[in-house]
Formats: sequence, C-alpha cells, structure tokens
Amino acid sequence: MHRFFVDKSSFMDDEVLLSKKQVHQIRHVLRMNEGEHIIVLDNTGFEYEVELSTVGKDKTAGTIVEKRRSPGEPLSRLTLYQSLMSRDKFEFVLQKCTEVGVSRFVPVVTERSVVRDTAVKESKLRRWRTIIMEAAEQSGRGLIPELRVPIEYRQAIIETEEYDMSLIGCTKRGKELHGSLALVRADGHVSLFIGPEGGFTDEEVESCLEEGAMPVTLGRRILRTETAGVVASALVLYELGEME
Repeated sequence: MHRFFVDKSSFMDDEVLLSKKQVHQIRHVLRMNEGEHIIVLDNTGFEYEVELSTVGKDKTAGTIVEKRRSPGEPLSRLTLYQSLMSRDKFEFVLQKCTEVGVSRFVPVVTERSVVRDTAVKESKLRRWRTIIMEAAEQSGRGLIPELRVPIEYRQAIIETEEYDMSLIGCTKRGKELHGSLALVRADGHVSLFIGPEGGFTDEEVESCLEEGAMPVTLGRRILRTETAGVVASALVLYELGEME
C-alpha cells in the first residue's frame, strides 16, 4: 500500500484528510478511487491503514481501518555525522541512509570538507527534509529521520557522550565492525562519524578518540564518502540486529 506522512491536525476522530499535494498524487498520479486502501503515518512510529472514502478535487479523505506499530522502523537508533559534500552526493546519502534506517542526520564541517559553510538556506533545508520524508515513505519507515543544521567538527565530537557508543570511520587504524556493538542494548543509540573525500585528518581522528569514540574500518577497499556513509550505516544497523 502507498504510504503518506500527514500532520497530526489531519486526524479528526476516525477520519483523515490528505493535503493538496497528496490529493494530486492520489488522484492524478496513482489514479486511486474510493474503497482503496493507503497507509497514513503521523510520525510517532504508528501507521494507520485507511480506506479512501472521498477522492475529489476539493477533498480527499479516508476512514481509519486499523492502527498498528510500523514494522519498518528500527528499534535501535543511529545518528550519522556526515561530512558535508556536494549537493548531489549529500542528497544521495540522505535518501539512501533513510532507506537503510538512520534515525538522525548531522551535517558536519571538517578540515577537508568540500562545503565549509554551516549557514544553509532554509530552502535547501526544506529540500533535504522532503528528500528524507519521501524516502521514509517509500522504505516503510514509521518516523521521519531528524535533520539538524550543519555544525563544526569540534562541536560534533563533544556530543559523543550522549550515545551508548560512538564510531568513527578510519582507513588506517580501525577495528572490524563485526562484534564491536555486542554490548549495545537492543534499543541503544549509536553515533557514526564519516569523513570527507580524503578522510579525517590524524588530528581529527585523535580528538574524536579522546572523546571516547571507537575507530572502525569498512574493509580493505577505499570507499567514496557518500558510499561509506551508506555502507557503514547498513553495517552498524546489521550489527544491532536491525537488518534481519
């Protein structure tokens, strides 16, 4: 069934109203009719199976048939601290890592980051959030991953104490991911730092380790930063039992 995130104000008792954009998609793109079912999500981790009762130009609404927890939402939480990169590459990471199961994205400006400005226009943030929301709908998520505004690396590493475990991707001195998260509880919160093209500097790695992070490797091959973000996120969630 097709999935749509809606605002909580769209719920009125057992009826759900769809937005104008969703009305267009349901009527003109999907060509759905009254009596067909969709999944509506309120960004709380629950999903609602809804039977369309009205499919019109001025109003498209449905009746809630069943409420249940969204089975595609990970119990474990993963925050990805991704070094900023070019627009296309960063948007690729947002989309694919949402599909994989990342819970929060924190763009980071590192010493070798291609993009070095933490000030991002609101229009770009809206675009990024739309990419995340659409990927969450497509992949069966029950929550829209959080997107924070970009921060400096020195601020990012201070936040490692907030997590059950923090990992930083290293090509030289990292440990294998396999077995490294065995002590993290099932509903734990892990952070993952992925560097820019060229990787983190030795000083950046050392300062992150001093804050308690663990260095990890993704194997013998060198991955591009956008590839590393997706692969590492998938491996971490696999080790947490979220890819079964």
